[in-house]
Amino acid sequence: MKWQGRRGSSNVEDRRGRGGVGGGGKLIGGGISGIVIIVIVTLLSGGNIGDIMGNLLSTGSSTNTGAPYEQTAKEKELSEFVSVVLADTEDVWSQLFQEQGMTYQDPTLVLYSGSVNSACGTASSAVGPFYCPGDANLYIDLSFYDELQQQFNAPGDFAMAYVIAHEVGHHVQTLLGASEQLNTQRQRLSQTEFNAYQVRFELQADYYAGVWAKHAQGMNLLEEGDLEEALTAASAVGDDTIQKRSQGYVVPDSFTHGTSEQRKRWFYKGFGSGTIAGGDTFKAAEL
Repeated sequence: MKWQGRRGSSNVEDRRGRGGVGGGGKLIGGGISGIVIIVIVTLLSGGNIGDIMGNLLSTGSSTNTGAPYEQTAKEKELSEFVSVVLADTEDVWSQLFQEQGMTYQDPTLVLYSGSVNSACGTASSAVGPFYCPGDANLYIDLSFYDELQQQFNAPGDFAMAYVIAHEVGHHVQTLLGASEQLNTQRQRLSQTEFNAYQVRFELQADYYAGVWAKHAQGMNLLEEGDLEEALTAASAVGDDTIQKRSQGYVVPDSFTHGTSEQRKRWFYKGFGSGTIAGGDTFKAAEL
């Protein structure tokens, strides 16, 4: 992705080195134990409170050492990169909302290390990047970039851009009312039914990530192989791929994010469409 020397977003808050979570915290993880598995399961879950709260540390204290965070050269480059990607999403979604007679409200991207406090609770970096609708913030520990490459075999800067665009997609859902509807459905559906509804919710965020990628292509920002990097990342976090890797078999009724094929398909649909209108996963006859 062509990003060096381009505008970064002013909506980035750096909290690295400012927070911590004490010992004894419990991670509630969907039936799969182990912190690495929790990272996989919660990857890109961002935009709904259920996924975040289900994987938050339930105890812990916030600390502030007072010492400035000393970032490495690699972290500096990554922080500049995510700022540029966020700025691009601001431009694209502001335009798309304006075309629909609406006003896009920019989210804030919070950089943190280790743990962070949000309106959704106190989260360890083990939950991966996430979006909290309670404060309209995206949260990311930049060490996730290494995990994306090494654990998920999804290298490349555009794979990371897809992660950010997916979380921004959850912000778009909040602005359009889908996040509120998700919480309403949580109260009235069985767990299996809600899981199926949540899959549609997550696939819509993938669609919106594809919409952004389409406009990034239109601005001549994509380089050779970028689209493949995003599709690889989307595939790597499919429920079926995750469950096969973690437990050797799949339980479709427990899916909350969609299969690898579905996640790739809806990202690519967004990339093909470039519009908000084509992303109604909730009414789609087939996913």
